[in-house]
Parts: sequence; C-alpha cells; structure tokens
Amino acid sequence: MTTHLMRRTVLALALAAVGTTALAQKAAKADADAAWPTRTVRILVGFPGGSTPDLVARTIAEPLSKALGQPVIVENKPGAGGNIAADMVAKATDNHTIGVMINGNMTIAKLLNPATPFDPLKDLAPLSLIGTAPLLLTAPANAPGNTAQEFIAAARTAGNTWSYGTPGVGTVGHIGMELLKTKTGIDPVHVPYPGNPQVINAMISGQLQLALLPPGLASPQIKAGKLKAIGVTSTGRSTLVPEYPSLDEGGVRGFQLEIWTAAAAPATMPKPIAAKLSRLIGEIARSPEVRAKLFQQGWQTAGTSAEGLANRIKADTALLGGVIAQRNIKVE
Repeated sequence: MTTHLMRRTVLALALAAVGTTALAQKAAKADADAAWPTRTVRILVGFPGGSTPDLVARTIAEPLSKALGQPVIVENKPGAGGNIAADMVAKATDNHTIGVMINGNMTIAKLLNPATPFDPLKDLAPLSLIGTAPLLLTAPANAPGNTAQEFIAAARTAGNTWSYGTPGVGTVGHIGMELLKTKTGIDPVHVPYPGNPQVINAMISGQLQLALLPPGLASPQIKAGKLKAIGVTSTGRSTLVPEYPSLDEGGVRGFQLEIWTAAAAPATMPKPIAAKLSRLIGEIARSPEVRAKLFQQGWQTAGTSAEGLANRIKADTALLGGVIAQRNIKVE
C-alpha cells in the first residue's frame, strides 16, 4: 500500500469514526428528549400568590403534571413587574423550568428599559397563549360619578392629586392607563405595587383613586360593594363581565386593550421538548374543565400554538411600544 493510499484510508476511517460518534450523540439526544421530563418541572410566576398569573399557573400545573408523569410546582418570584421571574426563565439551563407570564414580560420589557437583563424576543421561546381578557377601569366605591363620562370629568378636574395603581412599571395596567391619559386628558400619578391584590387593597383603603384591573379580580370586590366599576376596555360588553358597560359605551371612544397570560420557556430549551410543552399546555387550556376554571378567574381561553403566541407578541410589541415612545415611559 502506498503512503498516499494509507493516508487516504486513515482519513476515511477517521471521518467514519467522527460520523459514527455524531450519529450516536444525535441518537442519545433524541432518546433524552423523548424521556423528558426526568424530574420536577418548575413554573415560575413573577407575581405574588393570588395574582392572576399565579392562579393560571396553578390551574394548569396539576393537569400538566398528570400529562408529564412528573411533579409540576409553581414558584412565585415577584418583582420588577414580573421581569425577575422572566429573567430566571430566560437563563434557566436545566430544561425543566418554564414560566407563566403577562404581556409586558414577553413584549416590551426591553423597550421599556434597555438595561433589562433579558430580551423577550430572543431569550424566551413562546409556548402557548393561555388566556386573554379586557381590563376593567375600577375606582373606590365612593368615587364620584355614575357613568364613565362623569368619572372621567372628575378625574380630569382632580389632575395629579389622584393616583392610580398597577402591578409594576411596564405592565399592561401601566401602559394602558398612560394610553387612557392621552385619550381623556386625565393625569393621575402612577404608584406601582408588587401585584394587583395589593392595588385592590390600597384602593379599598382610599390610597388610590383608580386602576385598570383584571375583571376576575375586581368583580368580587365590586359585587361586595367595596369598589366601583367604571368601564371595560373592550369595544362592546365582555362575555366575562357582561354586567359592566364598556368604556367605549360610556363615551371613551376607541379605547380597546387586553391583558393576556402565556407560557414561555428558555430559548435554549431543545425544540422537541418545547414543542411537547406547547402542545400539552394548549390542550390543557382548551379542555372543558380548565376552560371553566379560567373563565371563573376572568379569562377567555385561548390555548394557542407557539406560532399563535408569537404572532400576538409581535402585534402587542408594536401597540405597547408605540405608547412607550409617545409617553416617553421609562423605568425609574
């Protein structure tokens, strides 16, 4: 055998060995993905217990655990309008950590604050849009006015002596109220809280004069006579709370806004695992039992594919990003 032929033979054997190793590694990875999960799956929520994202996460956790054959636990990591938990999800490398998040965490977090340690469009993998809902402009029970027009007139007169609460800078409640300010000429001062339950308590105690709240949280307090409904942020009455008029119906024209909650994974999660989670979460959300629970919590069930959530992220990033630019909203 010539030296040249020997070299070619050795090279061919080396390449064959590399190819065999690559195929073996690929097969091993496929087996690992198929065997997933191998331990407890964590759902991180960026808001306190009792908040709407927390309730949603706990609603899907049990059926997801049954479907996966492993425990699924919910961990609350409140702060920064939900971005602390979102950042933890984005940086998770264990392939067993996902998050249940709100609009702001998955759309305008980086636009609002360039120093945000994660980029929702690059570092998070959309799994499923779980539920959507309009917001309900809410005030203390003794608030002035019996219609949206009368209340807005009183708020306009009060100027910056009134305050509104939100579950954090950059949340939809915050951006939505800033949008409402541009449409109505009101000028209440923003006061952020850890979550909407704290906003409700502050409004009941008279520390706040208004807030845009999820209907599922606000409605029980309104029915108990502790808060007053001013109007829903939908073009017509919402099926979630048909007893309350829309702001548009009350004279605030063209004001439409939704909150939503969705599941996301780290962008580094293997695609087969993310696809499995996306399919299961969507199916769970659309199941009759979970759909009924979500409705009671104040959500219109979506249960979309990952692609459906990605499309919603794109649309909302444009809408909310426009308000941020117009109102020059920044994290203080």
